Amino acid sequence: MKALCWEGVDKLAVERVPDPQILNDQDAILKVTLTTTCGSDLHLINGYIPTMRAGDVMGHEFMGEIVEVGPGVRHRKVGDRVVVCSFIACGRCWYCTHDLWSLCDNTNTNWELAQEIFGFETGGVYGYSHAMGGYKGSHSEYIRVPMADYGTFPVPDGVSDKDALYASDAAPTGWMGAHLGGVQPGDVVAVWGAGGVGQMAARAAELLGAERVIVIDRLPERLAMTEQYIGAETIDFSRTDVDAELRERTGGRGPDVCIEAVGMEAVSNNVRHAYDKAKQQIRLQHERPVAVRQAIYSCRKGGSVFILGVFGGLADKFPLGAMMNKGLTVRGAQQHGHRYIPMLLERIAAGELSPGHLATHEMSLDEAPRGYELFNNKKDGCVRAVFRPHG
Repeated sequence: MKALCWEGVDKLAVERVPDPQILNDQDAILKVTLTTTCGSDLHLINGYIPTMRAGDVMGHEFMGEIVEVGPGVRHRKVGDRVVVCSFIACGRCWYCTHDLWSLCDNTNTNWELAQEIFGFETGGVYGYSHAMGGYKGSHSEYIRVPMADYGTFPVPDGVSDKDALYASDAAPTGWMGAHLGGVQPGDVVAVWGAGGVGQMAARAAELLGAERVIVIDRLPERLAMTEQYIGAETIDFSRTDVDAELRERTGGRGPDVCIEAVGMEAVSNNVRHAYDKAKQQIRLQHERPVAVRQAIYSCRKGGSVFILGVFGGLADKFPLGAMMNKGLTVRGAQQHGHRYIPMLLERIAAGELSPGHLATHEMSLDEAPRGYELFNNKKDGCVRAVFRPHG
């Protein structure tokens, strides 16, 4: 079958790889209908995740049709149209039974690598390096889905493939940021990043009752999309002092909840960005935590900061003093999608959430390298590129 493979830093190629097979009785084989780029994929392409190997299949956000099931699969059948959570979870360990699905004890087959990097293993992830299990990704014609009874979710009739696609990762990640960030009715919420996850976090905050939601970015097309489809206020950080602007809009206090949805390759228009980028390029630090710093400094005293962007290691100049002395609650997580996806599909079916607008560029799998070039370099207004492996 055809698949998009990582072949080195800034090197992607569509290649022929072996067809997936049932390896465990709880596996399913999925015919991939749609699969999309994600901002966290760029960390792989740009070489900031060190445990990639040439030939690894990319992609972790996808939906499709089940074409084969193992003998242990009880609740899914051939022909089901499903969306798949990007994290793989067993459904039975302590973490899964406590709704902490991305921390599953049993699905990261390379747990030694994860322990070396994070101090503890996480769950497995499709197409996201050998530290996260070394699983084949979704930018392919077919994919093996372990623990299919837990990780696949039937798509309701009337929900389009494109809307369902973003229930795989962007929508549950954004919802988790607003939910675990503690958004309450009447809150003012600020979101750093107007990509797919940032927009979904903003919409989640609205649905959870936030009085005002303010999204911060520098790309005009993303800011315009956020205003049009999400209805949130926006700030272009390249044109103003974000901290001063947020204080002005919140009576001097700052937002109640700040959500960082950018990650380890954040940019800014101040000298700290140059400092972070230089240290990251020569591997003296792993991250460019510009947006995290700004969220901590801008959040009101006693407020909440949630880190949604992907980070892989150590960050310099972390504002620990501000966090402690301001009495902030700071949390972060990879998405516990199994906790949120059924509810999100219901909201999509009811018309409360419509993430399909994120798919700005649709193309065949053969064109995937060009899709990532557009996505990585923010060309042609690309917010998300979506690939159709079967035409």
